[in-house]
Order: sequence, then structure tokens, then C-alpha cells
Amino acid sequence: MAQSLLSNQNKPYCFLSERELPTLIGDLGRLTLNMLLSFAQFEREVTAERIRDKIAASKKRGLWMGGVPPLGYDAHPDPNTRSLVVNETERGTVEALYALYEDLGCLRAVEREAAIRGLRSKRHVFSTGREQGGGPLSRGQIHHILCNPVYAGRIRHKDKVFDGQHAAIIATDFWDRVQAKLQEASGRPRRGGCAIQKGRRTDVAVLTGKFRDPTGDRLTPTHTKRGSQRIRYYVSNRLLSRHDPAGWRLPAGRFEASVAARVADHLDLMAERHTLVTIPDIGAGPRLEDNARALINRLRNGENDLLSVIIHNAQISTDHLSMTFDRDALADLLQVPPGDISDNVLSCTAPFETRRRGVETRIVIGDVKPAPDLTMLRALAKAHGWMAALKSGSSISEVARSENVSEAFIRTRAQLACLSPRLQRAILDGTQPLDLTLEKLVRGQLPLDWSEQERRLGLTVR
Repeated sequence: MAQSLLSNQNKPYCFLSERELPTLIGDLGRLTLNMLLSFAQFEREVTAERIRDKIAASKKRGLWMGGVPPLGYDAHPDPNTRSLVVNETERGTVEALYALYEDLGCLRAVEREAAIRGLRSKRHVFSTGREQGGGPLSRGQIHHILCNPVYAGRIRHKDKVFDGQHAAIIATDFWDRVQAKLQEASGRPRRGGCAIQKGRRTDVAVLTGKFRDPTGDRLTPTHTKRGSQRIRYYVSNRLLSRHDPAGWRLPAGRFEASVAARVADHLDLMAERHTLVTIPDIGAGPRLEDNARALINRLRNGENDLLSVIIHNAQISTDHLSMTFDRDALADLLQVPPGDISDNVLSCTAPFETRRRGVETRIVIGDVKPAPDLTMLRALAKAHGWMAALKSGSSISEVARSENVSEAFIRTRAQLACLSPRLQRAILDGTQPLDLTLEKLVRGQLPLDWSEQERRLGLTVR
């Protein structure tokens, strides 16, 4: 071919290259297309891997790999130098935020004080002319600044931190003290390891970012302190900044336990129906069943940390709750390929109800299970004993002396023996209304009519 080109280069004609489009019809066409797609995918993966490796190697050397510089820093004026230089104008803002948190120990208080002092976020002008920042600092922005290791002269890459080539604004020991204080006040552990592998913790908000209320507002973890006791809640995010009577406030421990029980029940039902995977495999069936049973037992035994991995997102309303699960996480826990997981397993809907019982909030997800109240059971048994003594001729004062209680105590509680048979049976079986308490029975003036008793106390009418 090359000789033909050389021998004919002085003649009055030229060569044309004609490309023929391959046909994609038939087996050979599909094979050709699959080969081309495979090579293209391989090239993309190799290119992405090289880019990731280059970024990781550069950050390990402490280089700044681009992006909008954080508050207090500017990109180095030399484009070939991948580093940051301190912005002396903004440096004072960063130092003030760290000092405020060291003194106040509360992000919301720091946010208020920063607004009073007029502290502003970093203003950045893009090459297109668009401006960003320069406004008051929000609580999230302040938290990000306080957690950023760049201010201690370090560079973060995923879960690892390396010494950077730029100057630090905050001393290392000061930065570490702030991190310890942030962690102490945090609703969940700082990233850098899986909470499931580090053991069970009862103070971790494992459902952070998973649930939304009926308005679409995210349920956010918060807490109060009663002495040394830390009481956790999930609240509608808007309640953190303003009062809203429609906002949700759920006790975290009970809510997490109820969700874990519902997820376990859902997986148990799928396992019983042999619908955990799309196509059941007889050979792998026993191993899958063992893995599913182990996962269900872990959820029922209080390993609520699993919820942060299994649940992808969820929606809560006044009468029901719906959840979708992470396919990859569930497949990893069941030790099956992600593509084998059945679509029916990945979603779950259940009735949802909250009731007040004195100072306690009862959360019920799914079918209401019998839950006998030992306090009411003991009071009911005592009431029948006292009523039998009164019928045999003993006076109220005699019964009170024998029990070492007041006569008023006997009068209020002996009337429990006069409850309707259906109410008493419900108390014995544990199927009484969720908001029914002993105090409600003895404090209220119950009518003698049994039907009216059942209506007033919320027992379902037959």
C-alpha cells in the first residue's frame, strides 16, 4: 500500500478512504456492539482509576487539588503550585469562630454571636461572573469550618488526613480540643469507620437523614439534658429554628426500636415466603436462610446501628410509615449478589401510630402486639381482692388497715373490679387502648354503664 502511494503520488488522482458502518443486526452485529461497549467501559474505568490514584497520591503529599478555597485561604497565585495561602482579611473570622465555640460550646449560640459581630462567609466570584457567598454564616457552615482539618494545616482525603503544604490558621492542640467538644455534643459518631463494626452505642442517632415528615421536612436528631442524662429526639428540622405546632417530635430510642422491629418483621415475612431473592436457588437456600435469620435476630436484639446501613430513605405520616431499603447494603448483609435481591424486599409500608400514656409516648409501627401492663394487672388483681373482702362484710377502714394504705386509696382502686368484662379481658390480654393508664382509670369518674365505659376509654366497639 505504501509503495502504491509513492509510485502514484505525481499522477492526477488521489486516494479516498471509505468507512463502512457495521451492521448491528443479527448475532454477529450484537457481538460486535458488545465488544465495542466493553472496550469503552474498560477505558472509562481505567481513566477514572488513574485520576483517583493521582488525586490520592497528590493529597498524600499535602497538595491542594483545586476547588473553591475555604474561608481564610486563597489559591496560590502561581497556578503551577498546588497549595493554599492564608487570606489575612478572612483569618480573623476563622479564629473568632473557633474561639466562640471554645467559649460557648453550642453551634446555635455561635451562630447568633457571629451574626451580631457581622461575620460573613467567603465571597467568591466565578469566571462566569456569578457571585457566591458573602452572607451571614449558618449553623451548617460554622460546623463545616470547625470540622475542616485544613485550618490545622492538614489535607483530608476520604477518611484519611495528611499533613498539608500550607500554613495552619488554628494550632493543632486547639483544633483537637474543638473536635473533642464537637464529638461530645454530636448526635452521631464522626466518620472514619463503620459504627456497626465498632460496637453498639445507645447514644447514636442511627436514623439521621433517613426520615421525612408529612411536609417533606427531614427529621433531625437533637437532644436535651436532664442532669447527666442525655435524652434524644428526632424532630422536624424546622423546629430547630422556629416554633411550629405541626412539627414532629419523637423520642429517639423508642422510635429506633420500633423501626428496627418493623424491618425485622418485614424481612422475616419475606424469608417465610421465600421471596428474598428473585429466583430462589435450592443449593444456596439454606445459607441464605441462615444469613437472613442472623440479620433478623440482630435487629430484634437491639443492634439498631444496622438501620443506618439498611434504610435508604423513609416517609412518615399520621397513620402510616413507608421505607425503602438499600439494595447493595442488604445484599452484603445477606451475602448474595445485589441483582438477586427481590424488588418486593426493598420497600415496606406499615401502619403508624403515636399515643401519650402519662409522660410516656408510645410508638406503634405495624400491627399492635399484645403488651400487658403489669401495673394495671396488679391493680386489677388487688381490686378484686378488696371487693371480695368488702362483700364478705369487711369495712373499707379494715381493708385499708390490712393493706397499710389510706381509705381513699381503697375507694379509688376498688372500683377497677367494676370495669366492664371486655375492658378487664383487654387488660389481661394486653390489648387495651394504647393511651389507657392506671392513672386514667382511677382519676377519672367512670360511668357505671359498661358500654359508656368502653366508649369513653377508647375500646373498639363490637
